[in-house]
Amino acid sequence: MRNKLVAGNWKMNGSIAQNKALLDGVAAGFAALLSSGDTAKGVQCAVCVPFPYLFQAQSVLQGSKLAWGAQNLSQYEKGAYTGEVSASMLRDFACRYVIVGHSERRALYGESDAIVADKFEAAINAGLIPILCVGETLAEREANVTEQVVARQLDAVIVKCGAASLAKAVVAYEPVWAIGTGKTASPEQAQAVHAFVRNKIAQLDGAVADGLQILYGGSMKASNAVELLSMADIDGGLIGGAALDADEFLAICRAAQR
Repeated sequence: MRNKLVAGNWKMNGSIAQNKALLDGVAAGFAALLSSGDTAKGVQCAVCVPFPYLFQAQSVLQGSKLAWGAQNLSQYEKGAYTGEVSASMLRDFACRYVIVGHSERRALYGESDAIVADKFEAAINAGLIPILCVGETLAEREANVTEQVVARQLDAVIVKCGAASLAKAVVAYEPVWAIGTGKTASPEQAQAVHAFVRNKIAQLDGAVADGLQILYGGSMKASNAVELLSMADIDGGLIGGAALDADEFLAICRAAQR
């Protein structure tokens, strides 16, 4: 049985003082959840924070059961790339995860499928676990090309790195139309895309597909987490706004126990 993973994406939010309270609250709450009994087994938790706060996350969370990571990385290892952050730099802060290909990176910063694949490869080569984001816009969903879009995004990584590389990764399905809009894909809509992702990978490597964690990344919150996480192929959530409230985030972690 696959473990559930609840990963918080803070996006461009936080301050040293706010982060300390949030990290302390989540770490304490998650420790209490894990000590509550056998039902808590199989639940993993991580937070992906802005680059300037990686040292703080490392300092607060080291020794805890929470993992931490970054929201992006450069496809380049080093060189004249002012403002970029490499995979090896993330490793210096003991990052476990890094988000790759988030819809905001694709839409706002022009990251193509090829660039995302390069970043995925850089993460894998450095021993980081990439959280590979895939998903369609509202226009693409209304045009009934969701599967084609998701397949294209996955294929860029598979061609570059091979299907076996997904054994060292996590996939997050982000219906772009449900991010920050208050809209959420129904559990059935989300499950359909998650099942498509798993079946597509199963055609290449059944074992990788069976073990792959596929997260839902479209406005999951405490009020809808139980229903979404009850779906057969939804293995957790990539949490945005709800990750900035310790109680809300922990409620999603608790829902992942069910």
